[in-house]
Amino acid sequence: MTKQLSTLYGCAGTTLSSWERAFFGEVRPWGYILFGRNIETPAQVKALTNELRAASDDPEAPVFIDQEGGTVSRFKGPHFRHPPAAHLFGALYEDDPETAEEAAWLNARIMAHDLKALGVNANFAPVLDVVKKDAHPFLKSRAFGDTAGAVTALGKATALGLREGGVAPVIKHAPGHGKGDADSHLALPRVDLAENDLETEDFKPFLAMRKESMLLTAHVLYTDIDKDRPGTLSPTIVKELIRAKWGYDGLIITDDINMNALGGTIEERSRDALAAGCEIICHCNGEREDMEAVAKASIDLTGDTLRRADRARSVSLALPKPFDLEAAKSRLEALGLYEANAA
Repeated sequence: MTKQLSTLYGCAGTTLSSWERAFFGEVRPWGYILFGRNIETPAQVKALTNELRAASDDPEAPVFIDQEGGTVSRFKGPHFRHPPAAHLFGALYEDDPETAEEAAWLNARIMAHDLKALGVNANFAPVLDVVKKDAHPFLKSRAFGDTAGAVTALGKATALGLREGGVAPVIKHAPGHGKGDADSHLALPRVDLAENDLETEDFKPFLAMRKESMLLTAHVLYTDIDKDRPGTLSPTIVKELIRAKWGYDGLIITDDINMNALGGTIEERSRDALAAGCEIICHCNGEREDMEAVAKASIDLTGDTLRRADRARSVSLALPKPFDLEAAKSRLEALGLYEANAA
C-alpha cells in the first residue's frame, strides 16, 4: 500500500471535476464522505464511489456516509429507503427492550445492505450521546435515549448490524455531546458538568463500545476537563481521556473540521486536531480552498495510526453475513419502524 494522507474528504457534486480527480490523485486521502449534494440515483452513486476510489488509485478506500436515520439521512426517497430516527427505537426500548434491540439490529442490517450495494462501506453511526428530555433539538431525535443503558444496548445492536452487513460503524460524538447547550454546526457547545458526573452516564456507552474500530470526536467544550479547548482540539480529552483512561485503541476521526464550533483557520484547526491526538481530519464541504488547507496540515499515516486505519478498513471490506432481507423488512414494517415517516 502506498502512502495515505490523514484525511477524509467530501466532493462538490454528483461527479468529480477534473480538479478533484487531480487533487485526490496527488494527496491520496485515506477515505471519502458523501452528502446529499452528491446523491441522485443508485446508479449515479455507485458510479461516484467508483470514481472516487479510482481518483486516488485505491480500490479499497472507505467511503463514508452520515446515515443515522430520521433528520440525518443522506439517502432518502424517492430512490432510497429513509430509515427512521434513533429516538423511535428508544421509545420502543422503554416498553420492550428486547424487541427494540432486535429492531435496531434489523434496521442496521438493512441499512448496511443498501449502503454496500452503492459502494458505501462506512457509516457515521451509531450516535452514543445520552440526551435528556430537554436536550438541544440538534441531538434530541438523533439519540437512542436519556439513559446510558438504553443508548448502550441500542448502540451495540446498531453497530453489530452494520458490521455484519459489511459496513464499518463509527461511534460518536465522544466523549459525549448529550449535555451540550448548542448545535456545534453553528456555535461551540459547552458542558459544565464535573468529569465525575459525566463518568456516571455520558461516558458509559463509549466505554462499553470501546472495541469498535472508529470513533468520532465532539466539538464540545468540557470545562471541568479542559476549560480552554474543545474536545476535538484537546490533548487532555483525546490523548489522556479517550486514548489512555478509556483505553480506546481504534481510529480517532474528527467531526467535520469546518464546523463553526471551532475557531482559527481550517489549516490551524487541522494541525491542532492532529496534535491533540486525532488521526483523521474529516472535511466535508467540498470547497477547493478549504481542501487545500487541510492537505497542508495533514500527515502520512504511519505506526499505530496506520495499524488502526488498516483495522478499520478491514471492517469496511468484510463480506456481509447471510441475511433474510425480505423477512427483516416485514418485521420492521410490522413494528412501524421500516421507513422514516412510519411513526
